[in-house]
Amino acid sequence: MSKLASESPAQGDPILTVDDLRVSFATEDGVVKAVDGVSFELTAGEVLAIVGESGCGKSVTAQTLTGLTRAPNAKISGSVSYRGKEINGLTDDQLRDVRGEQIAMVFQDPMSALNPVYRVGDQIAEMIRAHRDVSKQEARSRAVDLLRSVGIPNPDRRVHHYPHEFSGGMRQRVMIAMALALEPDVLIADEPTTALDVTIQAQILQLIDRLNRERDLAVIIITHDLGVVAEIADRVLVMYAGQVVEDATLDEIFYAPKHPYTWGLLGSLARLDQPRTARLAQIPGAPPSLLAPPAGCRFAPRCSHVFDRCAELPPLEPRTGSAHLDRCWLDNEVKARHEG
Repeated sequence: MSKLASESPAQGDPILTVDDLRVSFATEDGVVKAVDGVSFELTAGEVLAIVGESGCGKSVTAQTLTGLTRAPNAKISGSVSYRGKEINGLTDDQLRDVRGEQIAMVFQDPMSALNPVYRVGDQIAEMIRAHRDVSKQEARSRAVDLLRSVGIPNPDRRVHHYPHEFSGGMRQRVMIAMALALEPDVLIADEPTTALDVTIQAQILQLIDRLNRERDLAVIIITHDLGVVAEIADRVLVMYAGQVVEDATLDEIFYAPKHPYTWGLLGSLARLDQPRTARLAQIPGAPPSLLAPPAGCRFAPRCSHVFDRCAELPPLEPRTGSAHLDRCWLDNEVKARHEG
C-alpha cells in the first residue's frame, strides 16, 4: 500500500543527525568528491529515502554512517551523531559497538554479504554471540526466531541451510534478520530490491514497512526507483552529483516538486494514463564528473530552465513558511507551475 497522501510519523528529537558530510577519494586521476555537504536528520519511526542516479553519492553517504568508507585514500569531514553522540571519527573498535547495536545495514547483494560456506543460522548466531553474553543454544534459538520474524517458512529447518539454498528474496530476508539481531534503532537498506522480480520486491518492501511500524524502527532506504519510494518512504532526499538538491515529504516530492532534476525523475516514470505507445521522458545529457564538478549549479548543463545566475552554486533553502528544501535559483512562481 502506497504511503502517498498518508500521515507521516510524529516528529520528535532526531535519532541520527548528519551535518555537512563530505567524503572524497584520492585517485590516480584526481580527487573524487563523492559526497559534498550532505545534511539531514532522522527521527525514530521515520522512513527516509535517498534517491538519485547511479554515482550520485547516495550509497557512499549511507556507508559512511557506519564507517564503511574508511579506505586509505578516503577523506571524511563533517558530523554524524547518533542520539547526540558523535560517531564520525570513532576508532574501529568503538564503531563495532555502533554497527549492529545501534545502526545496522542491509546490502544490495546478499549473496556477496553472506559467507557461502557457513549455514545462515551459524552466521546469525555468531553475530549475536560477538555482542551478547549468551550460549550457543540461546543464540541459535534467537536465530530461528529472527528467521521466523522476517517471514522465512520452516525456520527450524532453514536455519541449517547454506546461502545458496535460498532464493534471492529469501537471502535478502536472511540479511534483514541478521541486521535486526541486535535490535538496532536505525536500519539502512542499500538498494534492497535490486535484481528481484516485482512480486518479491513488493514482499521485501512490505516486510521493511511492517518492521518499521512494529518496532518503531528508523529506516534509511537507498534507491533509484521512485516506485519503491512511493511504497515505503515518509520523507525523500533527492541527490545529484554528490549533493542534496531537494529534501521534502513524500507527498511534496510527488505532488509539489521544486527542483528541475526531481521534475525530470518524475517525468521519466511510466504512468497508467499514458498510451501504451508513449515514450518515457528522458533527462538529456549525463551527470558531471565528480573529479571536476561544475562551479555553479551541478544540474545546470542538463537543465532546460538554466539562466545566468546558475553559474553560482544555489544553497539548499526552504520555501517561505515550509520545511521543503530545494537547491535551485528559480523563483517560486516558476516552481509552482510544476506542482501536481
